[in-house]
Amino acid sequence: MKKSPDLPAADYTHSESFLKTLMRRQLRLSVACAATFLIALLGLPLFNYYAPKAMATRVGGFTLTWLILGVLFFPFVWAIAWVFIRRSIALEEAEVREVASDPGGNVG
Repeated sequence: MKKSPDLPAADYTHSESFLKTLMRRQLRLSVACAATFLIALLGLPLFNYYAPKAMATRVGGFTLTWLILGVLFFPFVWAIAWVFIRRSIALEEAEVREVASDPGGNVG
């Protein structure tokens, strides 16, 4: 991506092409996090359907189904959110560093 010749480096950080690139990268991150969540969300009923004996196994006083759903699912969602926030901030900082470190005006 090329920096617009009429924009100083500081203004390029908020330009349309900068924001489009950042939004595209964050969209990929969002889709990956959503897919991970959906796999976990839809995987539990599928495991219950295709492996009922395994999911009925008792672990720590719970059946495996309730252990996953009632105990492990909430921390798993928190972990997805934590990864999303960390990666999103890292993407923004990387884009800003790339723009700031490119004295020639060529970004990307």
